[in-house]
This record gives sequence, structure tokens and C-alpha cells, in this order.
Amino acid sequence: MFFRYVLLIVSLVDLLSDFRVSCCDENCAERTVFTPPRLVVKHGDRTSSTCSLCPSCPDDIFDVEKSVGSNVKNGKTITWTVEKMMEWKTTPKCYYTKTDGVQCCTRLDVVVYKLPDLVSVSFFNHSGPLVESRNYTLQCEVQQVAPINNVLVTFFRGQTQLGQRQLLNEQKEPVTKFFSLDISTTKEDDGAQYWCQAELELGPDGPQPPPMVASKKVIATVHYKPGELAPSPPDLITLTQGDRLELNCTAEGNPRPSYTWTSLPDGVPPSNSSVLTIESVASGDEGQYTCSVSNNLGTNTVMFQVAVKPNITPYIIAVVVLVVIAGLITGAVIFYKRSKRGDVL
Repeated sequence: MFFRYVLLIVSLVDLLSDFRVSCCDENCAERTVFTPPRLVVKHGDRTSSTCSLCPSCPDDIFDVEKSVGSNVKNGKTITWTVEKMMEWKTTPKCYYTKTDGVQCCTRLDVVVYKLPDLVSVSFFNHSGPLVESRNYTLQCEVQQVAPINNVLVTFFRGQTQLGQRQLLNEQKEPVTKFFSLDISTTKEDDGAQYWCQAELELGPDGPQPPPMVASKKVIATVHYKPGELAPSPPDLITLTQGDRLELNCTAEGNPRPSYTWTSLPDGVPPSNSSVLTIESVASGDEGQYTCSVSNNLGTNTVMFQVAVKPNITPYIIAVVVLVVIAGLITGAVIFYKRSKRGDVL
């Protein structure tokens, strides 16, 4: 019976002590001071902080209330130490009791962190090639990190920063969370490398530079319809009979486009090549040439207008030859006549 009373008294004392500490005044003019006032510790590492009592404060009841670790008291200082921090939520309180019975306390801010097990990036609810000018959501998964509230996620395309995301979440234990960023694709994104990076921003008391973990890169394939030719064809292509005609309607597209030549002058056979060639044009090759460039996303049509001029060079040569021949004949006739008259020596 006696031991029951003893245990009951001890329990009541512990209860009252806990009650006093949990209800202590944190706004006292004279307060205890933790050094350092904030701890940032990696889960599983050692950590410690020392609480100092103000010089004029009574030390009759002066202690550090904690849920883990041990205290070493030395006069008006108490050193709280944890050899291996395995808890995620702990808030030690250093307190003393004033002469009027009011307890004054100071809380120690302890941040326990853990780097993510894995960081990965993907396109949310999508697989396979992307399509130009459509909207997609990049999703960065950060696995088993703590505290999630201190995680800053940055999205990249190559070395270009696309945006940053952070969550408002006070959970202290490791969690897995998804961070999202909406993007719109262009054809220039074909072959681009997308990735994300999770950075633990723990303040000036944390490790510097802040620890970070990057994802592997995802190479994007972007499909887009054939574009315009660069440079565009001239309004009129003028050739001379016998010249070589080469019309190029090669255009960029993904998937690789196909080519169809239509609306051709009579006598020009159809073609499925990106380049149409006639080695020696004739007057009948004059007219409009239409090339259609297509893939499964669209078609681009290019028109060429060709004019063919007569080749007058042979006629000029013939005239010159005739003139020369005529001159030779005329000279021969004059020579003959003079020789008949005896004018020629």
C-alpha cells in the first residue's frame, strides 16, 4: 500500500512538472538562451545545443525538457546532446522557475532533414512523341525526402530554367510528393532534354551550398507538320531552252514528310522526290509546278512558276556563218573579175 502512494506521488509530481513546462511563459523579460538557437541536423547524425540561464535568474528549478537525448548541467548552463538523431519531430525546452512561481521557457528549433531517395521527371499522363503547340505537364517526383516544406524543385530544358515549385506542407517525416509545371511545345523542342532538380533549402544554419539531387534527363520527341521553304521560291523562274531545271521543295517536318508533284505541264511525269529535275528544258516545260509536302500532322503546298525563253544562240551563229560565207563568196567573185581584166598582178 505504501509503495502505491509513493508511485502515485511520483506520477503526480511528473504530471505537474510536465504541466508547468508545457504551460510556461515564453514572453518573459529574462529568458534562457540556446546556443545555437536553431539546429539543422541530418537524420542519424549527432547534434547538441547549450542552454544558458540569465545571470540574475534563480537556478533552483532550471532544466531542459526533451523527448530524446541527454542533459549535462554545469552551473548555469545545460548541454543537451543527441548522439544519433532518429526522431523527426522534437522541440527541447529550456526553463526556469521565478520566485513568484511563474516558469519561463525557451524552445529550441530543431530541423531534421533527409535527402531524397530518388528524383525523376516525366510527362504527366502521356507517353510517346509530343505534338507541336500542345500543352503538357512536366512532373517531378521526389521520393522520401524531409522536411518537404523546405524542398525547392526546379525544372529545366537543357540548361534553361523553366520554372520552380514549392509545397506548403508542415509534415516533418519523409514523404513522396509530385511537383508539376505546364509547358507548351514547339518544333525547336524536338530532341530537347528535360530534367528537374530537388534542392533542400535549410537556411543559413543548414549545409552550404544546399544539398540537391537531380533527375535523369528525358529526351523529347516533338512531331510537327512540314514548314515553309527557306528561302521561298521566286515568283518566276526564267530559263532558256536547253538549260537544266531543278525545283527543290524540301521542307522540315517530323515525322519525315512525303512529296507529291502535281499540276505539272504536259509531258512532265509525276514525281515523289523532294527535288524535280529536267536536264534540258524545252518550251513545253513552261508553266506551273505544284509540290505538296505532307505528314500525318498536315500538308504544305509550294508552287513554282517557270518561264522558258527561246535559245537564239544557234540562229546568231548561223547568221554569222552565212555572213562570213557571203563575204568569202563576194571576195572570190571580185578577185575572179579582176583577174580576168588583168588587174591582178
